[in-house]
Amino acid sequence: MELYLFDEMAQVARSHWWFAARREILAALIARLDLPRLARIVEIGCGTGDNLAMLSRFGQVRALEAEPYALAIARQAGVEVLPGRLGEVLPLPEGIFDLVCLFDVLEHVADDGRGLAAAARLLRPSGRLVATVPAYPWLFGPHDVAHHHFRRYSAGSLRRVAEAAGLKVERLGYFNTLLFPLIAAGRLADRLLGREVAHAPALPPEWLNRVLHAIFAAEAPLVARTFLPFGTSVIAVLKPDNGGWA
Repeated sequence: MELYLFDEMAQVARSHWWFAARREILAALIARLDLPRLARIVEIGCGTGDNLAMLSRFGQVRALEAEPYALAIARQAGVEVLPGRLGEVLPLPEGIFDLVCLFDVLEHVADDGRGLAAAARLLRPSGRLVATVPAYPWLFGPHDVAHHHFRRYSAGSLRRVAEAAGLKVERLGYFNTLLFPLIAAGRLADRLLGREVAHAPALPPEWLNRVLHAIFAAEAPLVARTFLPFGTSVIAVLKPDNGGWA
């Protein structure tokens, strides 16, 4: 991602409807994972650290970020943030984490299978890995190019990558469903009209930001219990395929 995108994202991510509602949805999901009281949690590819305060409600959090500028911003959250990139050697001990988080990260990794396998090795036998990725290859367009995405996923393609990486699927589906028609139409229009998208999301007018946030965040109680049949993002809860427990 371009450096100026991190700067812009750091300014808007705390209040932009998409980031704020996604945090609420992920928090609702994580709250139902039955993690230990002092769970060890790591977010790989934490960006500017906008999820770290939310994750800290559930345990002891560490994070990895490859981009030095984003890493410096993320450290302001008071969480240990180490330099590291998925797909390379991870500077963390294996087999100790109760929760590994990959929130819109795998699409940035050329060899996503290798990266996911490395993340899986961080898990305890009873641990969980929560991953979100952009949905539907047919939506790939200028937005993905601007954000250096290698691909978008279907639920099936994410399942195949996960299983090849030694993980079992506990839950798999979609979210950001209610706004899917609006977002999909915009992405397809960008591609068909050849519009360039070379900037981070800007805050919409306050009233519109509130409306979009309310619509997206309304999915939180649904996603916490059952994933949805379609949406602009794929979401998975994965666990080690160690054969020792169900």
